[in-house]
Amino acid sequence: MSPPATNESTSARGLGSLSFERRVLLMAWLVAAPGLIGVAVLLWMRGDPESRDLVILSGLLLLTAALAGYLRRRVVYPLQTLANLLEALREGDYSLRGSGARRRDAVGEVVWEVNTLSQTLRDQRLKVEETSALLGKVVAAIDIAIFSFDAEGVLRLVNPAGERLLAMNASQALGRNAQALGLLEVLRSEEKTLRHTFPGGSGRWNARRFHFREGGIPHELLVVADLSRALREEERLAWQRLLRVLGHELNNSLAPIKSMAGTVADLLAMQPLPSDWNHDARHGLRVIGDRADALARFMLGYASLARLPPPKLQTIELASLLRRVIALEQRLPIGLDEGPAVRIEADADQLEQAFINLCRNAVEAAQPQGGGVELRWRTLHDQVRIEILDEGLGLGPSDNLFVPFFTTKPGGSGIGLALARQIVEGHGGSLNLENRNDVRGCIACVELPLSPSEA
Repeated sequence: MSPPATNESTSARGLGSLSFERRVLLMAWLVAAPGLIGVAVLLWMRGDPESRDLVILSGLLLLTAALAGYLRRRVVYPLQTLANLLEALREGDYSLRGSGARRRDAVGEVVWEVNTLSQTLRDQRLKVEETSALLGKVVAAIDIAIFSFDAEGVLRLVNPAGERLLAMNASQALGRNAQALGLLEVLRSEEKTLRHTFPGGSGRWNARRFHFREGGIPHELLVVADLSRALREEERLAWQRLLRVLGHELNNSLAPIKSMAGTVADLLAMQPLPSDWNHDARHGLRVIGDRADALARFMLGYASLARLPPPKLQTIELASLLRRVIALEQRLPIGLDEGPAVRIEADADQLEQAFINLCRNAVEAAQPQGGGVELRWRTLHDQVRIEILDEGLGLGPSDNLFVPFFTTKPGGSGIGLALARQIVEGHGGSLNLENRNDVRGCIACVELPLSPSEA
């Protein structure tokens, strides 16, 4: 049995080695072969074949050959068209389209789908190119240094900010490793914020690393942002705000001192002195002394704000602390809407001072309007939210509420809110002021973290 099996497989391999076009032509002849054989048998059974019979047989053979060739072309041509279309797609040419793309037709369906695929790939490539162009513009315009290193630590991409940081252009930097560029320490550092000196500048930097793959090969992205410039800008703005408020307060005190000092000097220069000169001089000196005392209190408040010590945390009952705070206010009774019993980690003395300042502000806002003040608290996830609600005039448009020494109240020091926020933030919380929605007035909202045993 082995030899026949071998011969059969050999013959199958021989048939499979033929090209598709020849197999189509061969199959066409095989389809026509029974008819041709039948005609030849009939002519042979008639006896002596006449020349007419030979002509008929020859004509049938020629017609079969023509039809087989036509069938071959009709089968092979669409496949060649599809091959050309797919080759164009492989080469990235999405402009070619196949003709004869008709639905409800086997070959037409395939051509239709290939044309649709070509259009889809063309749209996607256009979108990718536009996105890449936009990304390139953003990377070039952003004022943050961006470096891309391959698996061997060789620089493959750098933006203009990176060029300025390295003090060299891209053509000089690309192809060099991180050590040669002086970036190895930053690239391998575990700290996100560090001090470092680059050829293009020194100071405090924020360095972040990201891993990605390109072409299946791991790469590393290094992003370096200059913190010194941002810190200097924030420091400059803080000084501007502080000096603006200080200048306002000093001018308010020095102007009457200067005026009163001039009045007293003119009074003492009179010859002879008026009969009531002693009284006027004492009054002028008293005004000067009062304003000097006000300036001294102002500077003392500034010193207390600047020297606020870190909180000494201990577990305290929030309800007890707030009850003590509202008991200290005698000008207006403060309503208490008690929430759940909670404990927090806090410095009781500092936190009491913060709530005393907030309650005092609420009472001073509500009392002239004949309104009331209410204190309440609720828990929210791992925090407690304490709200002090007043029925005063509400907040006016101002961005300086928490600026030290800024005040809208006559005789105010501008220390209370700034000190309260500093205390609350020192406890890991936040303090915000906003207008009420139900009635006219303001809400002072303090959020503090709960004790770990309560969270």
